[in-house]
Amino acid sequence: MQELTLLNDKLDALLRKYASLKSENQRLQETIAQQVEEIGKLQEKVAGMEENVLASQISNTAISDSEKDVMKKQLDTVIGEIDKILSTLND
Repeated sequence: MQELTLLNDKLDALLRKYASLKSENQRLQETIAQQVEEIGKLQEKVAGMEENVLASQISNTAISDSEKDVMKKQLDTVIGEIDKILSTLND
């Protein structure tokens, strides 16, 4: 009979430990979910900041007059080609 009582006590202890571990597991899973969400927000923030830095670097880049002239000629060429295509489509 004493063995049965001892076994019952051990079973109760194991059940208490199981309940404790189960609640700790739930708490840890909630913590992980919160951290994953926070990581996502921080990644979005970093991406936005990288875009801002890139835009800032681009705006601070000095473009020489000769580079501007080359870009204007390229744009004029592209716009001319687009005009030709549009007039062909309209005919």
